[in-house]
Amino acid sequence: MRVIGTVGLPGSGKGEAAAVAREAGVPVVTMGDVIREACRDRGLDPAEHHGEVARALREENGPAAIAERSLPTVEAKLADRNVVLVDGLRSDVELDRFRDAFGDAFRLMSVEAPFETRADRLLDRARDDTDLDRAALREREERELGFGMGEVMDRADVVIENTETLDAYRERVRAVLEGDLDAVADSECVHLRGIDVDAAADAGIDAAGGGSPSPKGGDTP
Repeated sequence: MRVIGTVGLPGSGKGEAAAVAREAGVPVVTMGDVIREACRDRGLDPAEHHGEVARALREENGPAAIAERSLPTVEAKLADRNVVLVDGLRSDVELDRFRDAFGDAFRLMSVEAPFETRADRLLDRARDDTDLDRAALREREERELGFGMGEVMDRADVVIENTETLDAYRERVRAVLEGDLDAVADSECVHLRGIDVDAAADAGIDAAGGGSPSPKGGDTP
């Protein structure tokens, strides 16, 4: 059993990682879906009230509220599959909750890229107004970092710098999903924090905790 969480700022490539997982038959549990469902339960438009409802859930039910609501879905997926991807951790408390629930079977992958690279990707995507406005994007990132996302990125077991080709990035994500860290151990774009690759492979897991710093590419101007 392996549960792989992802963390990353807007435009880093979390959504693409989730797409790679789905193509490989790995179930994806998106924490943002919990918030969108809560918005609809309250009669609110998720596109307009996502951040507001996220804050409300944490204020009403504690800082781990969204992780807690995600856990039953993750556990249900594990009944049928050996690997599940959890998309979109945002705080230390959420990370701790998943590690408490799944122990060494939980590994965190941080997807990172410089601000300008991510802003250009979001401009091409243009999903909403913040994708078109760099100032609005910085405000959005400040909100995400206010939840503690930067600290979560610092605690990731695996860091992928998504700065090369899409094919190269997808190949690295597939390796992490498969637990094949030998395939990416020598890449300059992949950082394995405190990981004994041979021991991880022998144990059938994809990473072990620890941490040497690597660049987030978070708020680089």
